[in-house]
Amino acid sequence: MNSLQAALLRIEEIQQRFEAAPKPAVNAQPVNQEGQTFQSLLNQETEALPPSASRQEVLDLIQDHASEQEIDPNLVKAVVQAESGFNSHAVSPVGARGLMQLMPSTAKTLGVQNSFNPDDNIQGGTKYLKQLLQKYDSVPNAVAAYNAGPGAVDKHKGIPPYKETQQYVKRVMNLYQQFSQSDDS
Repeated sequence: MNSLQAALLRIEEIQQRFEAAPKPAVNAQPVNQEGQTFQSLLNQETEALPPSASRQEVLDLIQDHASEQEIDPNLVKAVVQAESGFNSHAVSPVGARGLMQLMPSTAKTLGVQNSFNPDDNIQGGTKYLKQLLQKYDSVPNAVAAYNAGPGAVDKHKGIPPYKETQQYVKRVMNLYQQFSQSDDS
């Protein structure tokens, strides 16, 4: 998902909130419960987005945070590629945000202040990936848990039988192998 698509999804989400609010009087601008117009809320949201990071800046952050967590940066690169295609402003249909597509509740648990900030997002996502690797002692199971949640991996005692998760694990593992081989040359 590119940044334009992410912005359009966010705009659609904001519009839906306003459509659900009571209708204003004729010729009045829609106002939410806090008294904000759609345009003012949209301006706040877009101003809050940090600038996009270059691919090299993202790769440097991945290297730094992977080293801190003592995990292979190629695995983190593979997750970032699979999750967002290196788009720091990506937003999934279910609300996951940023490079490593952190759900707001997960981000909060990990201490991430701004999921659209590449440094915050990679730091939190890498920390979470490390926790999953320690819990499962298996890269494919940790990757499955990253996608479907630890509960699904626990319930199925391994990669869940969800088509999306199985495809995701294959994709991440293939990317991981590709990134690892390109580092060797």
